[in-house]
Amino acid sequence: MATTPRPQRSRIRTAPKVLLHDHLDGGLRPATLVDLARRHRVPLPTEDPDELARWISRRAQGSGLTGYLSVFATTLGVLQDLDALERVAAEAVEDFAADGVVYAEVRFAPELHQGATPDLDAVVTAVLRGLDTASDVEVGLILCAMRGGSEPERIVDLARRRREHGVVGVDIAGDEARVDLSSAYGALSEARRHGLHITVHAGEAAGVTSITEALDLGAQRLGHGVRIADEVTGPPGSRHLEAWGPVAQRVHTQRIPLEICPRSNLDTGVFDRLEDHPVDDLMRRGFAVTINTDNRLISATSLTDEFVALVETFSWSLADIESVTRTALDVAFVDAAERERIRREMLEPRWRAARTEGS
Repeated sequence: MATTPRPQRSRIRTAPKVLLHDHLDGGLRPATLVDLARRHRVPLPTEDPDELARWISRRAQGSGLTGYLSVFATTLGVLQDLDALERVAAEAVEDFAADGVVYAEVRFAPELHQGATPDLDAVVTAVLRGLDTASDVEVGLILCAMRGGSEPERIVDLARRRREHGVVGVDIAGDEARVDLSSAYGALSEARRHGLHITVHAGEAAGVTSITEALDLGAQRLGHGVRIADEVTGPPGSRHLEAWGPVAQRVHTQRIPLEICPRSNLDTGVFDRLEDHPVDDLMRRGFAVTINTDNRLISATSLTDEFVALVETFSWSLADIESVTRTALDVAFVDAAERERIRREMLEPRWRAARTEGS
């Protein structure tokens, strides 16, 4: 019986992809970080972009989620003016296009950029201006409120007012292992009342209880969500839900999307090796798996890199990549008409070309 050849990197890169979980302040180009640091007199360990990228990647690894998040002090330090925010957003969409991404949702926490101005509207406007430069990529913006932050209601109100201008949803981000969602209860209630799309970081550093909390508060998608595997039992790929824990059954049955970021999960120490990561098993069991980058600079990755690693580790086929890509578009925070337009004009033609390439 003939085996399906593994797709090569070049084929994966040109295949159309959908990215739902990417942090603006975690995805700067190294050269841009150096340039902005010089302008704003932010100290760096080196001004060589390649060496800086390696230094950041090393610092992000092996110190848990708290240590991983500490690396953001470097990137946030240069993103405290409106021009820098606009520039980094514009470069992000250029990088997405070069990586074959046709639809992306970028997220950031406006309250972490108030060195630019206390006017959060202006902060969001700067990012939207940068994202609006996209020509080959459709991009939506997700506004993050921080766990334990002082601004969750303000962020939700801002998302409500800007949802006709590029903001597609809200997120609760931060160190889930150390801070619960209690400070965001009121904000999430307001988000639900206004019909805003909601995703919540949960099920990464904290276990399934954090997933339950997020879902009970209205999360439509789970940022990471990989600890759902703690409740999944039975042979790999089996779907005997009656033997699983109640949260796993709920997530599977309701098709709650998992915004899985494999490389980031290794950096934060959730799993030691990609071979130990449950992403392949969760996908085979029928969970709504999507593949994402989280932080392209900090985890030294791209969406192509993520898929190449899954091909090399789990023998994913081009059909597997197409399947999770279609899932990602199905659960993207866009209305039905826009989703269908992206599918018809951007996804379908390029997937037809990808499937026939080299055949």
